[in-house]
Amino acid sequence: MTSSERRSRATEAFFGRRKGKPLREQQLERMSSLLPALRVDLSTPSPEKLEELFPVPVDKLRLEIGFGGGEHLIHRATETSSTGFIGVEPFVNSMAKLLAEVEARGLRNIRLYDDDATALLDWLPDACLDQIDLLYPDPWPKKKHWKRRFVSQANLARFHRVLKPGGLFCFASDIDTYVNWTLVHCRDHGGFEWIARNAADWKTPFAGWPGTRYEAKARREGRGSAYLTFRKV
Repeated sequence: MTSSERRSRATEAFFGRRKGKPLREQQLERMSSLLPALRVDLSTPSPEKLEELFPVPVDKLRLEIGFGGGEHLIHRATETSSTGFIGVEPFVNSMAKLLAEVEARGLRNIRLYDDDATALLDWLPDACLDQIDLLYPDPWPKKKHWKRRFVSQANLARFHRVLKPGGLFCFASDIDTYVNWTLVHCRDHGGFEWIARNAADWKTPFAGWPGTRYEAKARREGRGSAYLTFRKV
């Protein structure tokens, strides 16, 4: 990484607070024992074949950035054991919750990263992922904070590099301005095709969508959601 890239990353702040209420004893134990076993180690070179990160055979690779409560990641990893999942979440309490589910279900097709997703993206080898999920990211609703939104030309360039040809970028949000922002940024990037076929597509949840608690809260508050799928071209 060049010095200019380091300076750029130092100004990137895509997430807010790192920790909420104190963790319970069992959660602390998982954070100190299970997380190190599952954490992707960026201090080592990335493997030529990313499948080598997993202790079980996988034939597809999927990255979820900011998994929040972990409902979606756990659901997908459980229903598709032949896919290897990398989940990124810097919020300590969310990571602790996910680790409990991984342990309880005995999932072996999940690896984790608990810091800045851009560092992981820059570590990944070219054309290694089948899909990237960015689901209900922090919308940073104030205009002065829009530069913190994860969808940016710099991060779309990262996505484009690590996705396989024809790989998918899936985005969901209940914030209209962020949906429009994402459509415009993907259009301007030029390397992503929005694959909506009709006017209802973007309102239809992704296939097998389990829903999330954040999504349920948005609906209770009267906000609908958009589900955008882009293909790398």
